[in-house]
Amino acid sequence: MFCISALYAQEVTTKNGILKGVVEDEVAVFKGIPFAAAPLGALRWKAPMPSKPWTGVRMSDKFSPICMQTGMYPKDSPIEEMSEDCLYLNIWKPEKTDTKKLPVMLWFYGGGLVNGSASTNLYSGENLAKQNVIVITANYRLGALGFLAHPELSKEADYKSSGNYGLLDMIAVLHWVQENIESFGGDPNNVTIFGQSSGAISISALIASPLTKGLFHKAIGQSGGLFEPIELDKGFSLPTLEQAGVRFATRAGASNLKKLRDIPAEDLLKFPVHTSMNIDGYVLKQSPFDAYKNNEYNKVSVLLGNTMIEGQEFISDLKITKESYRNELGKHFPSWLVLLTAPNPGKTDYEALEAAISFEGDVRFKWNMWTWAKLASNEKDNRVYFYQFAKSPPYPSDSGRAGWGATHGSDLYYVFGNLDQRKWAWTEDDYRLSSAMVRYWTNFAKYGNPNGQNLPLWPEFSIKSPKAMYLDLNTKSNTLNAERTLSKLDSIYSVARFITKNYIILILVAISLFSYMTFSIVKRVRKRRIKTKINFKDY
Repeated sequence: MFCISALYAQEVTTKNGILKGVVEDEVAVFKGIPFAAAPLGALRWKAPMPSKPWTGVRMSDKFSPICMQTGMYPKDSPIEEMSEDCLYLNIWKPEKTDTKKLPVMLWFYGGGLVNGSASTNLYSGENLAKQNVIVITANYRLGALGFLAHPELSKEADYKSSGNYGLLDMIAVLHWVQENIESFGGDPNNVTIFGQSSGAISISALIASPLTKGLFHKAIGQSGGLFEPIELDKGFSLPTLEQAGVRFATRAGASNLKKLRDIPAEDLLKFPVHTSMNIDGYVLKQSPFDAYKNNEYNKVSVLLGNTMIEGQEFISDLKITKESYRNELGKHFPSWLVLLTAPNPGKTDYEALEAAISFEGDVRFKWNMWTWAKLASNEKDNRVYFYQFAKSPPYPSDSGRAGWGATHGSDLYYVFGNLDQRKWAWTEDDYRLSSAMVRYWTNFAKYGNPNGQNLPLWPEFSIKSPKAMYLDLNTKSNTLNAERTLSKLDSIYSVARFITKNYIILILVAISLFSYMTFSIVKRVRKRRIKTKINFKDY
């Protein structure tokens, strides 16, 4: 956090010019560094272009505007200004260090690909940087401006597809790091990408992307991954999202791309549109699941995990009773999935709510992390470390989360060592756990192994020995039990994938069986008729 006594850091020369940041509590901070040209006008809905050089010294003591979005989450960014001109990054590094080349940790925020900011106080890299690493946070385009697909956008692009602009922004950041981080004392050959929720989903996509080879070397995914059988959800296909883009343009009253690009960004936010990453054949040629299965991914060691009560944030506001339980879940999930895998709602409305929260967490988050870990561990050169975060922060009683435990995102306060960003009743146990997690995360970034510094031993995860580190007041490792729902999801999703990938063959087999059965029935009927005729004649 900026303070009055902050001193200016020494100047750093990058490919585009000279930067001067500030020193805050023995950490040099550089804010608002452009990594790409402003995506304005004709550059809206295009892959990021290189930023222009500048002359003289550029002061890097202020955050840039956040990317265009409706609302803000988390709600603690020191910057409230929004702009399409938002493609900037921030750097925290030790002011003084004996290490010539520091490991680099690059953070991508969560927020459902529609919210989030690199300048959020919670994501300050100050405390991580004190562990002798460089921390980078970067903005990327969100919502319609970051992920809109449209047939005309695909037609005009050199790579003949559209959408995924937010992912392309992240890839541009990775290229910037390779070209510039040595000037800050960083090691371009030791880059760890990490993110939470949709940020972790983005991490799984970057691992699967053919455009990121050699740009990073380790990855951390917290509570998010893209491993569900997305073939079942046609919302992830480019043609489907292109048609959603056509409907979006119609609602916005734009008959062509020029008119759509002329609409002010703040007005575009008024029109709802379904946006998500898509398998576009360029950024993503296949899903992360298939990339791992086909051995066509960036082979890096991973640290993965989730909180224990992931589903609370997404379910607790629903009017769930033991009578409405399955009907309410059916609004969020395919009815066949609810029928086959949802746990019993229990005897009371509260038990039904607990069951729904558990189901939401299992399907949306825990199964993705579990599957990611298993897939990654198939490669013998990949180290895989798995965690379950179990400590509940001291949420205020009016927060809506009090009493629920380790809910979605609760690990973030501890990972960044930023407990003091919330004026809650933290205890010494909270600070001890946070200190341990900061060291686990930075050790992994340095060595590809979270262990060291007298920390409790964190064993590697494997399919034969699925060990997880339970991060709580009494941090310890234990065998990760595949809960009933996760095991069922394994089986059901395997069948679903087989059906969706082989549906043509299955249809042909069904037609063949139907034809054979029809032929057999007709043949039997004819035989009976012949016998009947013979019998009549004999009679």
